[in-house]
Amino acid sequence: MDVTPFWLAGRPATGDEELTVAHPYDGRVVGTAAVPTPDQVEEAVAAAYALRKEAAALPLHVRAEALAHVSRRLAERSEEIARLITGENGKPLLWARGEVTRAVSTFRFAAEEARRWSGTTQRLDTDPAAAGRMAYVTRVPKGVVLGISPFNFPLNLAAHKIAPAIAVGAPIVLKPAPATPLSALLLGELLAETDLPAGMFSVLPVPNDRAPALVDDPRLPIVSFTGSVPVGWAIRDQAPRKHVTLELGGNGAAVVLPDADLDWAATRIGLFSNYQAGQSCIAVQRVLVDRSVYEEFVPKLVDAVNGLVTGDPWDDKTQVGPLVSQDAAERVESWVKEAVEAGARVLAGGTRDGAAYAPTVLADVPADAKVAREEVFGPVMLVQPVDGVDEAFATVNDSAFGLQAGVFTRNLDIAFRAHRELDVGGVVIGDVPSYRADQMPYGGVKDSGVGREGLHSAMTDYTEEKVMVLTGLPL
Repeated sequence: MDVTPFWLAGRPATGDEELTVAHPYDGRVVGTAAVPTPDQVEEAVAAAYALRKEAAALPLHVRAEALAHVSRRLAERSEEIARLITGENGKPLLWARGEVTRAVSTFRFAAEEARRWSGTTQRLDTDPAAAGRMAYVTRVPKGVVLGISPFNFPLNLAAHKIAPAIAVGAPIVLKPAPATPLSALLLGELLAETDLPAGMFSVLPVPNDRAPALVDDPRLPIVSFTGSVPVGWAIRDQAPRKHVTLELGGNGAAVVLPDADLDWAATRIGLFSNYQAGQSCIAVQRVLVDRSVYEEFVPKLVDAVNGLVTGDPWDDKTQVGPLVSQDAAERVESWVKEAVEAGARVLAGGTRDGAAYAPTVLADVPADAKVAREEVFGPVMLVQPVDGVDEAFATVNDSAFGLQAGVFTRNLDIAFRAHRELDVGGVVIGDVPSYRADQMPYGGVKDSGVGREGLHSAMTDYTEEKVMVLTGLPL
């Protein structure tokens, strides 16, 4: 099998080691990626650092056209790339195609934002001493970006690191997840087709144990990490003087109130607890149902879950495929077993077959069970009754996480109350917490992380304001 090169300062390269990528569904080898040597990593970082001032001065049209080119090429090669994602990640083609579509938009949004990226002016003559003075305020890159992307969205979450960096004129060194490097390496291939200068990007599939050296490197002052809670906070502790953005875990709650469309809620929750085999930070994990509609709603939810198409991710009809590995499925299995032994009831699912775990609904889950308190990151949800909005919102907030929440209601007052009171980064009214538009601010609070993605938000995050004061103007 051909070895996929990594991208070192904009050019393809190979090292003296290789990384084998296996398909989670059947274990077959789907690709081999070259792994850079420490000297090659050093070369990539040095090139990015040396380019930082030139990169910041790149004309906006150069940045925007490079981003637009990647968007167009992703669209042209969409089916090929979707199959690559399914091969390395195991997610069904249904969701892989959706991920490619989102990546097309992510780069397009970045191109649009790059063209709008401009300075502002502020009159300073609000006091007599500042007569004739005006401030010109721009945003400049804080430096080279170190992006660390996860396995669950190997294309689009890599895009959310790369695209805003290029848009603001910041070189980026991307470390993709070792389990799924191929999609990110393909992004490198598309970026290499543009007129971006050498050193503007590197894609380095190094093992996780080599990441701390990159985090420590003072030439990489921005770290944008998406992944697990322990690793994320360890990065923050390791680099307290750097600008660190963390997109971490969640245990997303969906609240179903009496005025909700119960059929719609059951269908959406059933699907979006289990899409990506539950391997999404905003998958539905906790379902909080007003007691007045609980007995009516739960059978609808169970029917929706039992009706999902599971199995071979290469089948166009499959909605739920395997987890990323058998180890991941065994962990989910152990958490469910622990909850059941503590008194939980299995209403659907609860079985494992290799790396696949059946879509599962649990009731009567003890409040201290792992499936209630931690992030399952698998196709498992718990359903529980609550007495009214007060208890529902208090239960949503009774969590170490705070990424997004969904509230099924038609009541506008409750919608705005949810926005005020829920301790999360985003509230979705009338739908699941799993909704994300790639241009909107996205991120959480508490153990869900710090900072925001979404193109404009990330561009702001990667930059800082710089002021020029003009004097003696006839304002």
